[in-house]
Amino acid sequence: MKVIQKDQYKFLSSEETSFEIFLNNFEKKYENLKDSHIVLEISSKNNFTEQNILLFLKYADIQKENGMSFVVINKGVEVDNFPENFNIVPTLIEAEDVIEMEDIQRDLGF
Repeated sequence: MKVIQKDQYKFLSSEETSFEIFLNNFEKKYENLKDSHIVLEISSKNNFTEQNILLFLKYADIQKENGMSFVVINKGVEVDNFPENFNIVPTLIEAEDVIEMEDIQRDLGF
């Protein structure tokens, strides 16, 4: 897993070929990531299933409770198959837009 510190968030990308290894690496690093907005890129070429991606929903909920955003980038999934509060977008630009919009909502008290 590659972790890159950006101005407003931490960008994580999957280098692993196995979902189990990827999730395990994420869980080990999460404690050091949770105080930042997280953008998690899950490459479509890794063949992760929608069920695999749903395992990150609990982290998205934790981030939201802590006033932080959690956005998954993946082009190969049907967004309508996921809960409305789970941010899944196809591009990094859209992920950055989600973080910006959620920051505005938090500032306004929503």
